[in-house]
Amino acid sequence: FSFLQERLRYMLVLLLLLHGTDSFYVPGVAPINFHRNDPVEIKAVKLTSSRTQLPYEYYSLPFCQPTKITYKAENLGEVLRGDRIVNTPFQVSMNVEKKCEVLCNLPNKPVTLTVEQSKLIAERIREDYYVHLIADNLPVATRLEFYSNREEEEKKKEKDVQFEHGYRLGFMDSNKFYLHNHLSFILYYHREDVEENQEPTYRVVRFEVIPQSIKLEDLKADEKSMCTLPEATGSAPQEIDPSKENQLLFTYSVHWEESDIKWASRWDTYLTMSDVQIHWFSIINSVVVVFFLSGILSMIIIRTLRKDIANYNKEDDIEDTMEESGWKLVHGDVFRPPQYPMILSSLLGSGIQLFCMILIVIFVAMLGMLSPSSRGALMTTACFLFMFMGVFGGFFAGRLYRTLKGHRWKKGAFCTATLYPGVVFGICFVLNCFIWGKHSSGAVPFPTMVALLCMWFGISLPLVYLGYYFGFRKQPYDNPVRTNQIPRQIPEQRWYMNKFVGILMAGILPFGAMFIELFFIFSAIWENQFYYLFGFLFLVFIILVVSCSQISIVMVYFQLCAEDYRWWWRTFLVSGGSAFYVLIYAIFYFVNKLDIVEFIPSLLYFGYTALMVLSFWLLTGTIGFYAAYMFVRKIYAAVKID
Repeated sequence: FSFLQERLRYMLVLLLLLHGTDSFYVPGVAPINFHRNDPVEIKAVKLTSSRTQLPYEYYSLPFCQPTKITYKAENLGEVLRGDRIVNTPFQVSMNVEKKCEVLCNLPNKPVTLTVEQSKLIAERIREDYYVHLIADNLPVATRLEFYSNREEEEKKKEKDVQFEHGYRLGFMDSNKFYLHNHLSFILYYHREDVEENQEPTYRVVRFEVIPQSIKLEDLKADEKSMCTLPEATGSAPQEIDPSKENQLLFTYSVHWEESDIKWASRWDTYLTMSDVQIHWFSIINSVVVVFFLSGILSMIIIRTLRKDIANYNKEDDIEDTMEESGWKLVHGDVFRPPQYPMILSSLLGSGIQLFCMILIVIFVAMLGMLSPSSRGALMTTACFLFMFMGVFGGFFAGRLYRTLKGHRWKKGAFCTATLYPGVVFGICFVLNCFIWGKHSSGAVPFPTMVALLCMWFGISLPLVYLGYYFGFRKQPYDNPVRTNQIPRQIPEQRWYMNKFVGILMAGILPFGAMFIELFFIFSAIWENQFYYLFGFLFLVFIILVVSCSQISIVMVYFQLCAEDYRWWWRTFLVSGGSAFYVLIYAIFYFVNKLDIVEFIPSLLYFGYTALMVLSFWLLTGTIGFYAAYMFVRKIYAAVKID
């Protein structure tokens, strides 16, 4: 009885925790309370552009600098993303308005940009760069208001509001470059409930900016660094002429507004930048399609199999008629080890590693522990999890290698630990060299690279060896039928049994289940959006696993019916067919959605896409392979074989 009580208590705690994920904020991130006049520090993160895909640090451009520049210590994920968080000279105090203030240099001494600096700023404006600042860990956003296509009467009443991450560095007009040199910060605070005689406390809940370009002559500044903004109609923008020196003033103003938004939901504005309905629609669509197809496939397979097994197991009088065709014929060869068993088991080991990592990351993110407010947490978690999942990867690879009659377990373990990570590291290193050449902050610094290598050879490699050792020592998978001495001849196959046709047929169903989510993931990676819908992603992942398993079982069944017993490699390749569609989609996305024209950004896009496609192929191939292997063992265990 006490055991039952304990279990009930445990479940109650778990339910409370799950229920609480909506109401409490990210674990490990505590709110900061400000009193009036407390300084609110504004930091810069980086400059980004979806046209070049190369982030730069804030002071790569000649912005005003504070007396002492200090960079924040960063986690692995932030370094890999190209964030370089640094302090700025903006002086902002809680709930204190500022009409207009000159940022650096005295008003009678404007900032002079050299020809080189002017050229650089003009180039960054042409490449459509955005500046990203943060106040109290909230990213700055630019409000975009537009009229939606509603009826005329409603049009007058309400505008649609969307937010853009960061603010534009400047704009172009008839081939001239204009820099946004005045920033109007609008900060929203939420007043906290306090005791009567206590000083009120405030929390920052939104950070907006209105960037403006104002010519030097129009900014009237006095000796105290105060300035007056011109009337909106009469001012000319601040032009940057790349062929000569330019003089300008950097100015800013601060406006505070009270808001009803509570601190726990202050990220909602940033996250509701896209329509959520399309996700629901796509998920329901995917679920319906997948379960409909799954139902049909399962029905066909189960009914056909039952009939087959019943026929095969009938009395001997019809044995001769049945021996003519079907999957029973290849029972003596179906478990014959394939070519290159070491490479196959190594790839499957990496696939298991990826599968465990992705499953845990999505699940933890779904519980709200890897929200966008903890910068770089997702990437750091993924890197460390991949290293630690080496134990499972090694175990499965070792056991499969033993089943496939392999003997050199040490070489097999080394192959598992280095084959896929080696390819990833190689591609990333080559791409990194190009990014280094561009002096971008997206380049992984040398010490970080050494740290990653140490993690790979110091954590991942020993863990893979450990797992491989135990997997190799464990009893191999027992195959229900014996393998003949002499391999059977394979009849000539029909055209539709070709590997490539199989890949095309098998890939379409899993890809169809997830391509809408893929669009959002792509826009998060390539267009600096936030991706936060991990609940949807978890659902999509489950659908992907189900559809990959089923399609793989169907393909292996057809293959064995055609008396082709070489299914090991083929199942692995064909199950990963959706990766081919991901590649096609990535090319389509590049041509239609992105505005990339230069060589290095294109190289980066296709380099990282190649990594994504390779990882996705390993993941789906592994899921399909294990489903097919279990299926093949099941059906051959069900028939009586003399």
